[in-house]
Amino acid sequence: MSLRLFAAIAIPDEIAERLIALQRDVPGAKWRPRENLHLTLRFFDEVAEPVADEIDAELAQLAEAHSPFELQLKGAGAFGGADPHAIWVGAGESAPLKKLAADCERAARRAGLKPEKHKFTPHVTMAYLSNAELGRVHAFEQRLGLFQTAPFWVERFGLYSSWQRKSAPSLYRLEAEYQLIG
Repeated sequence: MSLRLFAAIAIPDEIAERLIALQRDVPGAKWRPRENLHLTLRFFDEVAEPVADEIDAELAQLAEAHSPFELQLKGAGAFGGADPHAIWVGAGESAPLKKLAADCERAARRAGLKPEKHKFTPHVTMAYLSNAELGRVHAFEQRLGLFQTAPFWVERFGLYSSWQRKSAPSLYRLEAEYQLIG
């Protein structure tokens, strides 16, 4: 059996509520439900259970080397250029976040996974897009250009499984949680 896994930081409820309130005015957007809002550190994709166990052990070990840190969400953007496929809210500059993501990448490599193809861009996916009008996507980005949340503390991150469903958003389940104790 295999699992589709990713490491992510959960979004605090009060901030998630603010994000949900922003989900409007982009026809063709498949808005993410509250329970799916997170900041991905590393997507591992489909892995066999022994590899999942190895990833779990690696993440538990690296969490011990990281201290809690403050994070702030700010700004917005889209992936896909002239044919956008997702819109997102970004994260402010954070050296501890970048280091945590880089360590998750190293953990994936030690577990035998291939390197991530894309440069780490810290973000919370707000919606996946299907035939969205480019002008509406740009308007969303402009509307949220100065958006920012209050800083919040990141004290843990999780290993999540993702279960794809045909006519509903993916179902995410927390498989393990790692306290930042460095």
